[in-house]
Amino acid sequence: MDPNGYVDDKSESRLYIGNLDLRITEAALIKMFSPYGKIVSEDFLWHTRGPKRGEPRGFAFIQYSSREEAELAKEKMHGKLACGRPLVVRLASEKCLLETANNSSKVTGEGHKIHLTGNGMGQTSRSAKIAAIKNKLKSIEEESSRPKKQKLTDDVS
Repeated sequence: MDPNGYVDDKSESRLYIGNLDLRITEAALIKMFSPYGKIVSEDFLWHTRGPKRGEPRGFAFIQYSSREEAELAKEKMHGKLACGRPLVVRLASEKCLLETANNSSKVTGEGHKIHLTGNGMGQTSRSAKIAAIKNKLKSIEEESSRPKKQKLTDDVS
C-alpha cells in the first residue's frame, strides 16, 4: 500500500495464507496453489530467533502473475482443509487492513469492526484513532490515581 492509501497492483495479486499446519512444507504449499495460476514468488515465514528458531511460523505469502489468478486461488482454497486445519486465504492487502482493525480495537478495549467493503477501504477514521488514544490515556490515569493496597505484615514482638 502506498502512502496515499492506495493498493498497488503487486499486492492485489499477493495472497496471505494462514493457519498452516507446521507439517506443511514450502514444496507442498506451492503444489497446492500452483493449479490456480503462475506463481511468481513465495514467502514461507520461519521463526528467526528464540526457542522456535527454524520452525515454520504458520503462514506464508504467494504472489501470482495476475489478480485474477490470486482471486481464483483465494476462492478455491479458503477454508479448505490441509492436514486437518482450514486454510485462511486472503489477498495480502486485506490482511493488512484487518491487522490495522485488530490493533485499534486492542487499544480501545472495544470491539470495533472494520468492514472491507464500501468506499472507506476499511480504514479507521482519524477521529476514531484519536478517541481510542484518549480512552487509553484516561484508563491509565484512572489506574494510577487509585490508592494502592499495602500488604499487611504481622508485627512480631
